[in-house]
Amino acid sequence: MTRKQRRLGLIATAIGVLGIAAGLVLYAMRDAIVFFHAPADLSAKGVQPGTRFRLGGLVKEGSIKRDGQRVTFEVTDAQAAVPVQYQGILPDLFREGQGVVTEGVLDTSGVFKADTVLARHDETYMPREVADALKQQGHWQGGKGQAQ
Repeated sequence: MTRKQRRLGLIATAIGVLGIAAGLVLYAMRDAIVFFHAPADLSAKGVQPGTRFRLGGLVKEGSIKRDGQRVTFEVTDAQAAVPVQYQGILPDLFREGQGVVTEGVLDTSGVFKADTVLARHDETYMPREVADALKQQGHWQGGKGQAQ
């Protein structure tokens, strides 16, 4: 085997090993990837029950109901509203009319079972996904959304 053939063999082996490593990393991350949807996107994109995703929008006025640590409320983008159930302590800044991002699973009855709730940080802060979705619909005129 000549020197050039050995070098090509080594390069081909390295590319193969890197390809396998990248494939294993992508396979391991497939369950960790969580997509963002606005309430109007759920029916438009055909999100299936049992799918884990982030739901963002504004907390609908008059929709918050508390029962101990169990809270139900609606997230809206002015085109659609999705009922959300959450068990736990809400962020201090959580209130009606404020931006919110919830992470969880949509059940078969159309209720979003959240296990994480993130509230807007201050008057100018809104997660980028929520700001972009609300800007597209013309319901939010604030500055550029800030990344979390």
